[in-house]
Amino acid sequence: MSDDRRMLTEVATGLFRDLCTPEDVVAAEATGWSGRLWDALTEAGFPLVSVPEAAGGSGGDVADACALLTVAGRFAAPVPLAETGLLAGWALAAAGLELPGGPLSVAVGRPDDVAELTGRRFSARLSRVPWGGRSTRVVALAESGGQRFVVAAPIDAATVTPGRNLAAEPRDTLVWDDVELADADIAPAPDGVDTAALRLRGALARTAQIAGALARVTELTVRYTGERQQFGRPVARFQAVQAHLVTIAEEAQLAGLAAQVAALNARPDPAFDDVAAAKAAAGEAATVAARAAHQAHGAIGMTKEYELGQLTRRLWSWRDEFGGERYWSRELGRRLAAEGADALWPHISRGLVA
Repeated sequence: MSDDRRMLTEVATGLFRDLCTPEDVVAAEATGWSGRLWDALTEAGFPLVSVPEAAGGSGGDVADACALLTVAGRFAAPVPLAETGLLAGWALAAAGLELPGGPLSVAVGRPDDVAELTGRRFSARLSRVPWGGRSTRVVALAESGGQRFVVAAPIDAATVTPGRNLAAEPRDTLVWDDVELADADIAPAPDGVDTAALRLRGALARTAQIAGALARVTELTVRYTGERQQFGRPVARFQAVQAHLVTIAEEAQLAGLAAQVAALNARPDPAFDDVAAAKAAAGEAATVAARAAHQAHGAIGMTKEYELGQLTRRLWSWRDEFGGERYWSRELGRRLAAEGADALWPHISRGLVA
């Protein structure tokens, strides 16, 4: 890790530690939002890390953004950090659109989504939009006259139907009905800005968040089993519990390494092979480690106030968002099969670009 990225991570960790305690996460569940945390992140410039400074962002690269998202995942942060910069901010900057203030979100082409643009008139129905109702703009891709456009749709012109994932994070349905947009909210989508690219970035973001959450799950489980006494000794000394601890640590390390490699190889944009493999691996790790952690903790792990449940509910949600383990495994397999047997080994042996 570079010195700049290490410093960025340390500053972010201190901020989250102060403003995103387990008690803060519980308090935010009613709305799925922490305004105090978001304001502090905005003041530090964190939401727009990886968006070029020339476009109004904070600079840095994809690996910097993923380092921040790993910290956010560790603290179960109830804010759209990934959506604002790595996804929506990137798409707006690439299309040459001005970055609006406040939190942003993005719609990534779910099967039942509709987005149409006629001149400046925008109609859409977008489902499961992360923090959609809390955003100032939602970035969507719309077709018009055979051309694809990037649209920054204002949330105050939409009808919002609130929804949530398992972790009580907002996943809203948004409807715009023939709304007239400003010229500054529409631009032709450049090459490379499409649904596939947004999904790839979303998958990388969730992989980084899963890695952070799993690292914290490991710490919690080691601490709890070392303190919890049964039959006169810590439960960590029982062989069955030790097996759970090993499993959790293995899966956390696997997810962390996969996220790091995929982020570091994003020069400048995430690569399909890296992200597909990383998201599939992180999704499996989330399932296996969460199960082992709850077995090691027992009933306390399911209580609302205890940190483990806050993290594992997010792991179960994030593993399926922007494509689950089966989706990415299938897509990776299809691509490798289409390229032929001679291309398989170069894919496997391709080294990490430092």
